[in-house]
Amino acid sequence: MGKVTGLREDDRGLVRDFLGAGSPRASGFIVTLYGDVAAPRGGILWMGTLIESCAAQGISESLVRTAVSRLVENGRLAGERIGRKSYYRLTKAAEAEFSRAAEILYSPPPSSKRFLLALGARDLPEGWARIGPEAALAPEGTARPRNCVILATETLAGVESLPELARRLWPLEAVGAAYRDFIETFSPIHAALSAGPPPDGATALALRLRLVDHFRAAALADPRLPAQALPADWPANAARRLFVTLYLSVAAEADRHIGLAFRNSDGLLPEQTAMTDFRIDALRREIAA
Repeated sequence: MGKVTGLREDDRGLVRDFLGAGSPRASGFIVTLYGDVAAPRGGILWMGTLIESCAAQGISESLVRTAVSRLVENGRLAGERIGRKSYYRLTKAAEAEFSRAAEILYSPPPSSKRFLLALGARDLPEGWARIGPEAALAPEGTARPRNCVILATETLAGVESLPELARRLWPLEAVGAAYRDFIETFSPIHAALSAGPPPDGATALALRLRLVDHFRAAALADPRLPAQALPADWPANAARRLFVTLYLSVAAEADRHIGLAFRNSDGLLPEQTAMTDFRIDALRREIAA
């Protein structure tokens, strides 16, 4: 990470140390980069932009090229060469995947109030937990399996046993640990940003991408169970509020930097689009509520 400006001296050092202390996994970070920056702006990035943005996270050019090649092989990116420059766009399949992830990150649906019970389901979408040969359970709002009977459940007795049952059926311990790690990692950054002016655009974007990359791992793994099935100290709400607050605090400078430095096959990316405006408005409404 280069020079950090726009913050007090002590806070500049904290942010610089944070961005320089270890690097995110290249392929996962590139997915974050496309989801946060490229997808709402057409889904195409120049390889040079990918390399420069990843370099700010300590990811080498060779790792970027290897990760992009793997994402192409996996059907998530498609490449195009124009002259001597290479550009990579999201595939149609990846666009659908990124749209689902973006909903959870930027405009999550309300928390589930009850469970769904599937009887006779063979192929289960993600989020369902099998509780017997012919039965499976999932929070309301989960994609529904086909060719089966689905019932909406109401807890009539044994509510106090739901957290233990949920712990056995879903990876709540791992997800809770991921949320707590997020809070521990980004609370000092929140304190630094709250104490003075915002950082410069390049630093704001680097922080935002690291923020999304870290939070995404927990949020996308969260089964989003009804509150009565969660532990009393469940950290999701605190992590979510920290994520939204930090994202909004750096969004304007980060988007301005994107408009000045990020390129696709047509030139510079727009600073704002209808989709980026929608995301910011949704986060503002959420934090206001």
